[in-house]
This record gives sequence, C-alpha cells and structure tokens, in this order.
Amino acid sequence: MATKFNRILVGVDDSADALLAFDYAIHQAKQDGAELVIISILENDDMNVYQALSKDYIHGERQELEQHILKYQKQAQAAGVTKVHAMIAEGEPGETIVKEVIPHVQPDLLIIGSLAKKGIAKHFGSQAAYMAKYAPISVLVIR
Repeated sequence: MATKFNRILVGVDDSADALLAFDYAIHQAKQDGAELVIISILENDDMNVYQALSKDYIHGERQELEQHILKYQKQAQAAGVTKVHAMIAEGEPGETIVKEVIPHVQPDLLIIGSLAKKGIAKHFGSQAAYMAKYAPISVLVIR
C-alpha cells in the first residue's frame, strides 16, 4: 500500500539538486492532494562581520529571498498544487530545518536535494545527511 502524504516540506536553494527536489515535491503534492510548504534558509555564515552588523543589509537580503521564494510558490500553483505556502528561516540549513521548521510546520515528508549550492555544507559535510539522520519524519533525498 502506498503512503499518502498530507503536508510536504521542500527545501530550496537554487542548486540543481534542490530544483529537482522541488519538481519532485510538486509531483508528490499533486498526486496526494497534499499541502506543499517551501522553505529557504537565509544563511548568516555567508555574511562578513560588517554585513552581519548592518540591519539594512540583513533586511535587504531577507527581502530579496522573500521575493525569490514567491516565484517557487507561483510555479507550484501554476503546476496545479492548490495548497502552497512559502517561508524563510535564518541559520544553518540542516539544523534550522530539523529543530525549528519541522516542529513548526509538522510535515509528513521532507524532500531535499543532496547537494547544497552554498553554505556550510560545502565545508563540513552534507546537510542532506544531517537532515536524513536527525529529522523526526521521512526524508526523501533527490539527486
């Protein structure tokens, strides 16, 4: 018997793998009639100390990301997903998604790409591996 999901969380960061994960999440949400929640993480690690201290810089970065993630929301809606939400969180991606986003959103499934475009993952290991290991829900890693 196939599992039917009610709420799917998908992480996006514009990497090729994240875009594949997003496409898969759209397909799964349509198939299950599930709600799709799109998350993108504003990583403070990419800022230098002067940028981090500037409220204008952080606000600008967040505003730019908010506008960008709305494009994903519109794309999912155009593809036929009726219940779509987009959100942004700040911090280290794997830890933020596992410890903050999942408890808040309460999805049945997390869909993520296996390679991050930027951030700490390129230095210290896979964010996907972290989420697959520590997430309290099913995780689908797309390559």
